Amino acid sequence: MSLDVRPLGSTLGAVISGLDARSLSESDEADLKAAFAEHRVLVLQGQSLDADEQVAFSARFGPLYRMPYVKPLDDHPDVIAVLKEADEVNVSTFGSWWHADFSYLEEPPVYSILQSLELPPKGGDTLFADMCTAWEALSDGMKRLLEPMKVMHSGHIYGTRLSSDGTRDRMRGVQVSTGHEEADVERAHPLVRLHRPSGRKALFCSPTYTTRLEGMTPDESRPILEMLYDHMTRPEFTIRQRWQSGDLLMWDNRAVVHLAVNDYDGYRRLLHRTTVGSERPVGE
Repeated sequence: MSLDVRPLGSTLGAVISGLDARSLSESDEADLKAAFAEHRVLVLQGQSLDADEQVAFSARFGPLYRMPYVKPLDDHPDVIAVLKEADEVNVSTFGSWWHADFSYLEEPPVYSILQSLELPPKGGDTLFADMCTAWEALSDGMKRLLEPMKVMHSGHIYGTRLSSDGTRDRMRGVQVSTGHEEADVERAHPLVRLHRPSGRKALFCSPTYTTRLEGMTPDESRPILEMLYDHMTRPEFTIRQRWQSGDLLMWDNRAVVHLAVNDYDGYRRLLHRTTVGSERPVGE
């Protein structure tokens, strides 16, 4: 591989430098896709893609995916502005709980790509947890218990019932619509899903969209799910993206969960987001 690839964590993530995302050769593209399959989170440094360039780069990884309930840019329907203004203080931010993007859909999105445009002087990091290594670290007995299970996912934060932050103001820069009955529907997905590019298995649950285990009540499910949430976000399974100007961040929703840290009140932060592909989760 000709790319300059530096691991971010011991098991997850890598920094890519010396690459121009606007003009990838066939060899560069193949190497980048191989690195993505292995590391599942990539940071391409020194990029500053405009919306058209980001769409073109994203399309190299599959068809662009338009997320429901979130308003895109008026002139770029495949791009979402993730924006928090400096005067937005003590508000809920977009993605500030552990989650895989839109996991409650029948075919959740595969890849998410963020281009940094304006960053605060401090804070605003993004955390990732390695769901493959978290699965592999469980005991054999726990694996036997969990592997046949399915878990229910719901988009209730866009639905008719109040979400966990329903009494708080949301950031204005991400225009989210709520009150959709279809978002309240629960869908079953494997608790342990296959990450096809690597052939590894990964946990597939999160405190944002997971409601319960299939065939169980929320109360019955809670001890198992809370154990998994604590386990999968242990420090040894996580990495922290400390944003720098020009960073282009990519992650694979089949194999990681992420969280946007809301610690930059008083500063403006703007990123552009594209989403690529969709896939029905399978256990094997």
